[in-house]
Amino acid sequence: MTETLGAVHAPPDDRREQEDRFAHELRVQRFLQPDDVTCGPTCLRKVYDFFGVSVGAGEVLGEIDRNEDGGTLAVFLGISGLRRGFAARIYSYDLRIFDPTWHGLSRDQLAEKIHARFPYLPDSKRLRAARAYLDFLEMGGELAFDELTPGLLKSIIDREHPVLAGLSATYLYRYARERQLDDDRLVEDDVAGEPTGHFVVIVGYEHWGRRFSVRDPSRHVPVSPDGRQVVDGQRLINAILLGDVTYDAVLLELWPREGAA
Repeated sequence: MTETLGAVHAPPDDRREQEDRFAHELRVQRFLQPDDVTCGPTCLRKVYDFFGVSVGAGEVLGEIDRNEDGGTLAVFLGISGLRRGFAARIYSYDLRIFDPTWHGLSRDQLAEKIHARFPYLPDSKRLRAARAYLDFLEMGGELAFDELTPGLLKSIIDREHPVLAGLSATYLYRYARERQLDDDRLVEDDVAGEPTGHFVVIVGYEHWGRRFSVRDPSRHVPVSPDGRQVVDGQRLINAILLGDVTYDAVLLELWPREGAA
């Protein structure tokens, strides 16, 4: 296989219209996560719902691999989407698994590089993620390493695809770090706590991408009555990149394959 997976572009037929858009918003329903560690599956359920696929919360949770702390990773969400007949593309900014020089490699070449990285991943969570990336590629998923810019986020939304983002909630909302209790609840603790990773769905932009609207599944964030929250574009990008501290720093784009149910 020789296809290049690194570069992604908007369809050419309406590119001028898309570039000139001042604002665009996708109608994505807000679902609330049932506990503090199920933001990822809840966001995935929002994306399914947007594309007309109705899946119960329990069913989504049952289909996704989980970490020891109860949370999950974007690659596991992508695998779940592939199994449901969706196409999936992950934009990763994780330098502990991926090297910047891998941009533009074919799917087979990426798989070889990831496999060769195994002996140098002593962290069990990172090793498990690397194995999941191999599964993701084998199932037809795409890996992309495009520069994370407002333009990239805008281009995905202009394709009418909500963007599932793994990021640092601690940075995005200027919250105190949090400590996890034995029952998986998180409590604020600015001294003993750790940064909190989180998933949100980016659903729109304003002012040509200077601001973005997100739907956050958490009950604890300040949102409008319909669950929509507008954040500064640069702050959102910083929060995504700082998500690397919590094994996030990733975008997941899903869309129905042609002819899929």
